[in-house]
Amino acid sequence: VFERTRELGLIRAVGMTRRQLRRMVRFEAAVVATFGAVLGVGIGILFGSGIVTALPDSFASSVSIPVQSIAILILIAATAGMIAAWLPARRAGRLNVLDAIAH
Repeated sequence: VFERTRELGLIRAVGMTRRQLRRMVRFEAAVVATFGAVLGVGIGILFGSGIVTALPDSFASSVSIPVQSIAILILIAATAGMIAAWLPARRAGRLNVLDAIAH
């Protein structure tokens, strides 16, 4: 939020309410966390499959992908992103528009 102070001030200046700004910051954090979780799971599956194919057949023969657990973890990541953005979103909502633009 500190790095985007001017941008957030401009958004407020063109008419976005404090509540809408807080919601936008939390939503952006949830989107970033979700993409990070999906990317991490995808890379983990690729590496896991690669390791299983590299091992001799006596160790492991297949990869098990628990889809329900993965979906729950992605939802948890999105929720964690929103929670982590709660205080920065409050700070963004409290910005003085003129001070933020001058930043």
